[in-house]
Amino acid sequence: MITGKLYIISAPSGAGKTSLVKQLIADMDQLTVSVSHTTRSMRDGEEHGRDYFFVSVDEFKKMIEREAFLEYARVFDNFYGTAKQTVEETLAAGSDVILEIDWQGAQQVRKMIPDCLSIFILPPSIAVLQQRLKGRGQDSDEIIARRMRDAVTEMSHYGEFDYLVVNDDFQQALAELQSIITANRLMKKRQQQQLAGLLPELLGQV
Repeated sequence: MITGKLYIISAPSGAGKTSLVKQLIADMDQLTVSVSHTTRSMRDGEEHGRDYFFVSVDEFKKMIEREAFLEYARVFDNFYGTAKQTVEETLAAGSDVILEIDWQGAQQVRKMIPDCLSIFILPPSIAVLQQRLKGRGQDSDEIIARRMRDAVTEMSHYGEFDYLVVNDDFQQALAELQSIITANRLMKKRQQQQLAGLLPELLGQV
């Protein structure tokens, strides 16, 4: 049976991770983003099961007790988590799965699935990162300053990741992400599964 690969993609806020992953999913077959569970309220335009699985705090805590999460965290007043069953079923079906999580979540997932691959997306400079955050026009100067501090903390953990991609040029960064996934799909272990019918024929074993 052909099984998928689990990828962790992390980045500081403003590095462009969400846009890159969205385009990556659109461009590549057999690749999906894991939908997280959260206790926060649904926002306008969001859909249960597409953007998040929206659950109550009690339900989330019961999932923690059942050890149903690969990783979870409390962010301010809300919980976020990646359900183990959903990821395992998708991988077993042969699709590669991307987790968009922070460095703390990545540490938790590596303990559960050691052979996952992790990618960290970096901005080309601190100045560009700050410019991108300001360019959103959504946050106050105080919030932007906090996001910048958080970004430095996040980036200090780059050494824990397998791959580093600098998002200076969007298309270049996208091509590099595609190359990482394509190269890993061509690894011998994966190809032996994919070519189970061809290899014996080539070796005269049928």
